[in-house]
Amino acid sequence: MIVLDTHVLLWMDADDQALGPQARAQIAQAWRHARVAVSAISFWECALLVQRGRVSLPVAVDVWRAELIAAGVAEIPLDGRIGLLAAGFDGLQRDPADRLIAATAMLRSATLLTADEKLLAWTADLPRLDARR
Repeated sequence: MIVLDTHVLLWMDADDQALGPQARAQIAQAWRHARVAVSAISFWECALLVQRGRVSLPVAVDVWRAELIAAGVAEIPLDGRIGLLAAGFDGLQRDPADRLIAATAMLRSATLLTADEKLLAWTADLPRLDARR
């Protein structure tokens, strides 16, 4: 399973060129096996980005979310285990959404697909792929 960071979800949906060829291949392969997921917190982040005018989506955020889920993206809900794991991370920035996304991937034994330099440089036992490659 791969867990997409929020920006990677947006890049994938928009077919943004920022998403590299290796990342695209990883998503395509995982998609064929119904193994593409996002943390529920990513939809919250997207809603905030839309509200702040930093991102525009082709439809309302709730419709966009429903369409992605119907197309095959698995939404992983937050729970106490994820929250507790995220709170205990050493050496990771304080951004709560990034911590929750990383914890979601870690608890699911998934690979995190991100372009976030801090997440990529973090020294933790979490498989990661650089989404720009």
